[in-house]
Amino acid sequence: MSIRILLADDHRIVIEGLKKLLEQEADMEVVGETANGLSAIDASRELLPDIVIMDIGMPDLNGIEATRQIVRESKGTKVIGLSMHSAEKYVKQMLKAGAWGYLLKDCAGDELVMAVRTVAGGRKYLSPAVANVVLDSYAHEPTEQGGSVFAVLTQREREVLQLLAEGRTTKQIGRSLHISPKTVEAHRLRVMGKLNMNSVAKLTKYAVMEGLTRPEP
Repeated sequence: MSIRILLADDHRIVIEGLKKLLEQEADMEVVGETANGLSAIDASRELLPDIVIMDIGMPDLNGIEATRQIVRESKGTKVIGLSMHSAEKYVKQMLKAGAWGYLLKDCAGDELVMAVRTVAGGRKYLSPAVANVVLDSYAHEPTEQGGSVFAVLTQREREVLQLLAEGRTTKQIGRSLHISPKTVEAHRLRVMGKLNMNSVAKLTKYAVMEGLTRPEP
């Protein structure tokens, strides 16, 4: 039986390259492609893939939050993070969200194929390029820093913060998250209060720094 894979990345050229690579393997099948975190969650519900290969820096909802929800809802689906970021905070948060693996985008194709088979077989996989970073981090800092966005804000507050940082209006955020504009404003005020920030510009800078979203090119 083939390993059913969902690809989640907002760069079309990456999706096409991953699909071509994986579909060369007789035991792998790409069953879906998505370009943001929200659609990755929806596609996981619908397609029930064995593996989701998840980019971290995606619009609408980042890969860390998407992973958290997919893992919570789909017990049979395992997520592998695939990112250009090797920084400790990205790797740790992806693993804490429930990812079974983490690779860098400059890894060899053979490594990605090996990671998919490893995770599909019920074992976790960390790229050697990031494994030492993670091990050193857990050895010297076993508890999460209290100031992290993932410790301070609720899931909904993080979702609102990302969309604010991406320039969405209150109405657009409400439509995206299926909540009222009044509720969006309430979340925004709570976020500002918790972070002690009084402007969207400061929130945006913070969201980029914490890896919730990417800076504009």
